[in-house]
Amino acid sequence: MTEWLHAWMAPLMFGGLIAFLLVGLPVAFSLAACGLLFGAIGIEAGLLPASLMQALPLRIFGIMQNETLLAIPFFTLMGLVLERSGMAEDLLDTIGQLFGPVRGGLACAVILVGALLAATTGVVAASVISMGLISLPIMLRHGYDRRLAAGVIAASGTLAQIIPPSLVLIVLADQLGRSVGDLYKAAFLPGFMLVGLYLGYVLVVSLWRPQWAPALPPEARTLREADGRSGLTSLAAVLGLAALGALAWAHRSTAPTDELIVISVCGGAGIAFVLAVLNRALGLGLLSRLAERVTFVLVPPLVLIFLVLGTIFLGVATPTEGGAMGAVGAIAMALARRRLNLGLLKQALESTMKLSCFVVFILIGSTVFSLSFQAVDGPVWVEHLLSGLPGGPLGFLIAVNLLVFVLAFFLDFFELSFIVVPLLAPVAEKLGIDLVWFGVLLAINMQTSFMHPPFGFALFYLRSVAPAEDYDDRVTGQRIARLTTGQIYRGALPFVAIQIVMVALVIAFPGLVSGRLDPQPLLDTGDLMLQAAPAAADGAPAEDPMKALQESMRREAREPR
Repeated sequence: MTEWLHAWMAPLMFGGLIAFLLVGLPVAFSLAACGLLFGAIGIEAGLLPASLMQALPLRIFGIMQNETLLAIPFFTLMGLVLERSGMAEDLLDTIGQLFGPVRGGLACAVILVGALLAATTGVVAASVISMGLISLPIMLRHGYDRRLAAGVIAASGTLAQIIPPSLVLIVLADQLGRSVGDLYKAAFLPGFMLVGLYLGYVLVVSLWRPQWAPALPPEARTLREADGRSGLTSLAAVLGLAALGALAWAHRSTAPTDELIVISVCGGAGIAFVLAVLNRALGLGLLSRLAERVTFVLVPPLVLIFLVLGTIFLGVATPTEGGAMGAVGAIAMALARRRLNLGLLKQALESTMKLSCFVVFILIGSTVFSLSFQAVDGPVWVEHLLSGLPGGPLGFLIAVNLLVFVLAFFLDFFELSFIVVPLLAPVAEKLGIDLVWFGVLLAINMQTSFMHPPFGFALFYLRSVAPAEDYDDRVTGQRIARLTTGQIYRGALPFVAIQIVMVALVIAFPGLVSGRLDPQPLLDTGDLMLQAAPAAADGAPAEDPMKALQESMRREAREPR
């Protein structure tokens, strides 16, 4: 019986965790209860040493001392303050006016604002709820197809999952044992490629079904000059001048591509901002109302992006320090807009505390689970299960992505990161897969967890703010039909397919991710450790001391007392 239990303890433990989750217990407590239960069974059966659980307090203290996790409350606070300070409303109104005369322009504006919010907030809920409250009534008012409107808003909100500073990238970096900065650099290009795919889909729909995505009527374009001109010529001139200045600087720089993009965009925004300030202060009349409005609305978030991502990419600040600067910058922006008060700050701090406690409790639960799972050779069982798949590394990647895609129907990205990733990472590393690249691939795949009908959280967020009953539009007075749950689900499906295409592109072209990283050192520290390890008497390499210690503990536990 003992031999059978030793052979099947790992799969039984994994099945027990699934049973705990299916019962409906909270994830953190399911993980901890499963780890403690099977740890006690293993100790009672003599399979595990009684001193096993003595390592648990040290592991929990290790979590508390992990400075990388401090970035989570900082970035959460930054996003919540910005969301409540009205930045999303100003961005949507201004960019909607900019793209309004074009078919599908409002949908494009929502996607671009979603990307900007993702690069400044990193919080999916804040992005989806803000854009649902602000842009959905406008899109329904002007005759947008309900499925397209719902899909665009939900998908744009999930960009905060992959575009730095993303909370999921911080968690993945911690679980994979890699640098948060490396994952930020690696995810930069794939994140904005996903924005391009979303925009391409809207363009195709606007050409194929123009009635689904009409342009704004002339009476809805409020940022016009007194003589009726749109002001786009003036805006194009300002943007062109700013772009030339940024390109001239970038041409003389030898910085990596991701650093050039961030610094060039922010440098161009600075040039445009100076021109707008001089135009208003001196009354030159060179810029139109639209050009001034776009400049003053876009520059603050771009400066905040540089404050956070630019300092991280340049190596000036760690992600934790970048998050702290971002939180301070967000509070400063809210103060400058005169929209920061004690009530707003209290709400943001309470929400930040709740999310941070949620993450830490799940992390503690996963630590209890992993301690017992490693003691019963769970990683070895998972490795044998996955490394024997046909097709080598490619077969492993296909199987893992299918597994994560299916699990994303039932688990959110935090749960996937703490439960599944620690089991997959050792197998990926043994197959020679770079863990930074692997982490970005999983992040793109886990992004679908927000979009999966019927359990996607982004769909729930949108449902909570979408009209559940027919209503009278406050501007036109016309009767607007409600947005049904089925329309939200059908609208999300094309964007789930786009995310799957992005996963396939990253697998087919690994350079999209790994090309953003700094060159790795030529010497492998693992090789140095192997060379420095003492040899056995017959000249063979000595046994791994950690494995020897574990085997000794098992022998001691199996010997009769």
